[in-house]
Amino acid sequence: MVEVDPERFEVMVGEALDGIPGELGELMSNVAVTVQHDSGPPGLLGLYQGVPYGDRQSGSYSMVLPDRITIYRQPILAVSRSEAAAREEIRLTVLHEIGHYFGLGDDELP
Repeated sequence: MVEVDPERFEVMVGEALDGIPGELGELMSNVAVTVQHDSGPPGLLGLYQGVPYGDRQSGSYSMVLPDRITIYRQPILAVSRSEAAAREEIRLTVLHEIGHYFGLGDDELP
């Protein structure tokens, strides 16, 4: 397990978000990405909650709270042996949860 202070971890999440392809970023709307510094649900490094992008295209999608992507700091640090490994795990977790935002299932994601 590596130690990364909360502020640095949040910067790393921001860097991962900045690294997503521009075409995907332009499609994303009404979604908040947050960091939870303690443990989340067992076995999860991140969690997407909301209405997947493909389901938003119907005329009934309006006046809803933002979707949420939560990145769990402690579980990611627990599986990382270095800051570089944590950065890569954050990147993969952010991409995985964005995949869920776009309607992909776990079997379709790395």
